[in-house]
Amino acid sequence: QVQLVESGGGSVQTGGSLRLSCAASGYSISSNCMGWFRQAPGKEREAVVVIYTGKGDTYYDDSVRGRFTISQENAKNTVSLQMNNLKPEDTAMYYCAARRDGSIRSFCGLHAAFAYWGQGTQVTVSS
Repeated sequence: QVQLVESGGGSVQTGGSLRLSCAASGYSISSNCMGWFRQAPGKEREAVVVIYTGKGDTYYDDSVRGRFTISQENAKNTVSLQMNNLKPEDTAMYYCAARRDGSIRSFCGLHAAFAYWGQGTQVTVSS
């Protein structure tokens, strides 16, 4: 059974930083496709960043490029998201996701289909 557990959310002021982590069990992050998504109240869920862990290829949404950084720790089977210079518009529930079979590099990207999802962690940025 695949489980993705997010942690690290919280409340910060504009310009602050947070680091989210996604611990996977029943699923190896090695050579796979994983991502972070977010959903704000009244809005659709959107892809923030996706990583193909086999090569370290990363795909960022324009809204976070240069401020957010995704990383992988294979030994801990964990993917993390470092978020700097946070803005009020970053306020949302953040979800970790993984593809069912993410071993094909060319199928990994912001618009890929993800089968496994975590429960989410709330990020709130105040002005």
